[in-house]
Amino acid sequence: MTVRILPEGQPITVAGRNLWALRLLMKAGKDGCTPIEQPGPRWSDYTHKLRKFGFAIETVHETHGGPFPGTHARYILHSQVETIPEEGSAVNV
Repeated sequence: MTVRILPEGQPITVAGRNLWALRLLMKAGKDGCTPIEQPGPRWSDYTHKLRKFGFAIETVHETHGGPFPGTHARYILHSQVETIPEEGSAVNV
């Protein structure tokens, strides 16, 4: 999928798990995503790669209980992202 960061970003082609994560972040909006709610093997890697291409993604550390209490990350996409047609040149993510 090719997207751009508004208002004036260049086309970026996102594929694979990075695309999976970006779609979830876009859908989640201000609520963000956590590996607990949206299991994925490498959320920190996906967000790191997306950030390198200019996506503003916040990491919020949250505590959780249960049999194995601890902390987890919540990732929140702050960039406005527009999907664009697959025409033209793009940078691969």
